[in-house]
Amino acid sequence: MDIRPRQLLLEMWEAAAEYSYQGGGWKFSGRAESNSTSDAEQLLCLMYPSYQMPGMEIVKPDETAKDVRVALERIGDARQIPQVLVRALSEYLERYTNERGAPVFSGGSYFQPVGQGEPLTPEQRALEIVDSFSMSITLSLAILGFVREFRPTVRRDALLAEMRELEKAASRRLTASMVGILRSFTVRTFAAYSEEGRALCDLVNTEGKSTEKVLDEVRDALVPARTSLRELKLGVELSAEAVDDDSVLFECGWSWGIIRDAPPVDAGTGVVVDQSPGVAQAKPSLYFTVVALDGISDLFSARTRQLGLINPDQEGLVGALQLRSNLAQLYWSTIARLGRSRWPVEEVPWRSANPADEGPETDYDTLLAASITIEALATERARDVDIARIADVLAELAVRGRVTRRARLREPAIELHVPGVRLPLTGAEDLGPAMEWPVADFSTALLKRVARTAAVTRDSALRDRLVGLADEIWDRHVRLRQLSDGPGAGLWDDISLFKLAPTDKGPSWYFTERVMEALVTVAAVSGARPYSARLADLALDMLAEADHLHTAELLRESPTSTVPARTQLHGIGANLQRARELRERQPATSIAIVQAALRDLDALAMARRA
Repeated sequence: MDIRPRQLLLEMWEAAAEYSYQGGGWKFSGRAESNSTSDAEQLLCLMYPSYQMPGMEIVKPDETAKDVRVALERIGDARQIPQVLVRALSEYLERYTNERGAPVFSGGSYFQPVGQGEPLTPEQRALEIVDSFSMSITLSLAILGFVREFRPTVRRDALLAEMRELEKAASRRLTASMVGILRSFTVRTFAAYSEEGRALCDLVNTEGKSTEKVLDEVRDALVPARTSLRELKLGVELSAEAVDDDSVLFECGWSWGIIRDAPPVDAGTGVVVDQSPGVAQAKPSLYFTVVALDGISDLFSARTRQLGLINPDQEGLVGALQLRSNLAQLYWSTIARLGRSRWPVEEVPWRSANPADEGPETDYDTLLAASITIEALATERARDVDIARIADVLAELAVRGRVTRRARLREPAIELHVPGVRLPLTGAEDLGPAMEWPVADFSTALLKRVARTAAVTRDSALRDRLVGLADEIWDRHVRLRQLSDGPGAGLWDDISLFKLAPTDKGPSWYFTERVMEALVTVAAVSGARPYSARLADLALDMLAEADHLHTAELLRESPTSTVPARTQLHGIGANLQRARELRERQPATSIAIVQAALRDLDALAMARRA
């Protein structure tokens, strides 16, 4: 792999520290006006790699790597870096807590009016958004892990007291974000022959079958998901027909914010959580479903479990989110792979079941469907032949989205990147003009999913192809959008790649944070061992011959054999045993060991003949 994620992340840290730490304090600012999501993105650019990647920790001053210290030297030395972050994190949590002590998750400046409409009202800007809930889950867990590991190195009482307050505030925000994301989940039912039912049938009908045949297949395929609906309790109200009437179709997932009339959720004792009525329409969005799933997955990461970051009061919320996560993944991955010859996700672009609500079809919709399918394949430990089908979809999206190909001037594909896909926030118009949520991370999301697919597959040829695609996405697109001068040099997002003049040269934390996520995912590829069934079979055949020759030499061995000869035979036997142990995990290494053993055995045979 040509991408060097650790080096690139360290360069990002250096640029982020240079921009964010000024005058002895942390500066929350960027291309967009500060809001709960943007400021979390700014902090996560430092916190997330440190939390997720071995060797990039900043919580133990005596163990901080030299290149990490150099990258963050603008902030201070190894002992000052975590102390500065304690203050910055505390400031963030205080900034986004209201006068009642409840965390807030407003979209703020990221919300935009539709078209050139009238300005949004203050009530609209204060609306809470799933992106902020999801980002806050990730940030809160990173803060809790940071405090848990930094505390044993601290001796000053004042700093220990500050860290206790930080830990309490992060835990409150984690609870509130889980409550908010629970209340944003919805299940929608519709008749088989309604407009939505026909759209769903059209989506999955890749073989030109009759509507009745397709409906039967959809109902059969959704039986496991429908059965799982019975387990939903907290924060959602289900109609009897959704659970028991299989003639009625349904879809599930996350809307853009708190669902209108969503029931309150028990947040546990001693936690203040605003649970005011929501305004979001009870219709799942594929985009916000993927965003929610990404945040929820951090609750079940190995790091979260090892550090024990979930307290007993939060266990019920985590369990409820796991049910929803499993259900949404099961539902959408089932829809995406329905059919025998060609999956719906392979029909680019993905046909939305709610075109009137989610806007026109784009290649971004296919990327979202592929993202959920990748995680489902990883959970199921699917065959590489199925993973290869998704890899083909990702490669096609890279070309169609002009990520690995040069875009013509004013080509429609550029709109995927600038200004991006605009998602209507249905229901928000009750408080003012119609508004929308811009999504402009197609290239970084594609890089992240390509790297994730490479980590999932065990086929070395497929992995090599995906790694090459990731390199190409980085070299031909993402790297070129890095700011080279001005405020935030070394961060992102320079849109001059598309022959467009940027309106502001300040850093986009929205895009920079997603570059960071993609690089962390790329780094994880090295932790997943490649596998070649062909090499494993070859190693087995070679082991069979080597074992035979070794056994024959042992039978010829006599009490009068020299000590070096007997020692060499026993050494060869130990090497063959080692090769056998490595055959499945490292077949190429196993072959190399067997080859050396075969040469030694042949040398013994030649010596005996001489």
